[in-house]
Amino acid sequence: MTSRRCPRRALATALGAVIAVGGALVSGIAPAQAAPALAVSTVASGLDKPWDVEVAPDGTLITGERSGRFVAVRPGGATQTVRADESRLFVTNEAGLMGLALDRDFSSNRTLYSCQAEKTSDAAVGTGSLGNVPVPFPNTGQEIRVVAWRVADDWSSMTRSRTVLGGIPVNSGGRHAGCGLTTDADGTLWVGTGDNAVPSYPQSRTSLGGKVLHITTAGTPAGGTIPGTPIYSLGHRNVQGIAIQPVTGRVYSIEQGTSRDDELNLLQPGGNYGYRPDRTPGIYDESVPMTDPSRVPGAIGAVWSSGAPTLATPALTFLPTDGWGDLSGAVVIATQQGRRLVMLRLSEDGRATTARTDTLAGTYGRLRGLGVDRDGSLLVTTDNGGGADRILRVRPGA
Repeated sequence: MTSRRCPRRALATALGAVIAVGGALVSGIAPAQAAPALAVSTVASGLDKPWDVEVAPDGTLITGERSGRFVAVRPGGATQTVRADESRLFVTNEAGLMGLALDRDFSSNRTLYSCQAEKTSDAAVGTGSLGNVPVPFPNTGQEIRVVAWRVADDWSSMTRSRTVLGGIPVNSGGRHAGCGLTTDADGTLWVGTGDNAVPSYPQSRTSLGGKVLHITTAGTPAGGTIPGTPIYSLGHRNVQGIAIQPVTGRVYSIEQGTSRDDELNLLQPGGNYGYRPDRTPGIYDESVPMTDPSRVPGAIGAVWSSGAPTLATPALTFLPTDGWGDLSGAVVIATQQGRRLVMLRLSEDGRATTARTDTLAGTYGRLRGLGVDRDGSLLVTTDNGGGADRILRVRPGA
């Protein structure tokens, strides 16, 4: 398997199109394509670090600021705060209110899921669970939980229903907190987690850090997980976005790299994606490759990686399969440091890229959350802070 530090990989990245199958380059390098003409408008403004955006069946857009405020944008354009008791929320650095997902049957049950950091007790050790198997985990006074909420019919408020899953670790500094969240067509939930900058977490099968989890809405393991756990894949650094490809149902994650190689990964049940930052005992060693087949035999290579330096990639989505011209069906990746959208065309088998297009470069600052509205337009949240953030609507055409 080819290392991401090889000269050929660097050359491919410099040309803007890395093509990989199982971690090795295949013949041919697709050139970067010119950015298409796009029409961009502001849907909502005056926001502060809106982390994610979801579209409800009635056309309402729902987002959540990392500090804990839920905001709804109604179909007529009116913006309102959705009241919710977030007194347990733990907010620092990268941690707080993060990923959102609507229940498959939202129209009837009004259920919204959030992935968020919360305060716990001061006990030294708590008891979490990996599926139905109780395991001890260090209780540092906070953890990440997937929480279910019931939303009022008029979007005025939300009531907490239950904790779907707890025991996802987060450190006191909030570093590498994750937490991507999406709903599958069968109603199950996908959860991407961060490794907390703890050397052992990405490869550990007794920690939920540095993983992609697959659970039912009751919090139990769903299909394809490591037996007795909700862990679908491991060997990740910080998975903040998960998306499901239309038609094929393939599940992809995006994760942030170290000083290089943000990664787009095609997830496989029980797959190990090769991040192992424990080369020096007791030290979180980020000089290791994001995918390290020499120290993690069988590590699965990325479909696409950013090369150096990283772009900081917190979210991905798929464009509709029509209406976007040559970009129809493409993967869209938001970037924070890169301050642009990266659009990738995938090969038929979904394991390689065939073209890359960058757009909105340097225009709106750091870009964070992504969604697709009912009319096929792309929704993008900015991540600049200070109450200056927006939800943007992006359409093809000038």
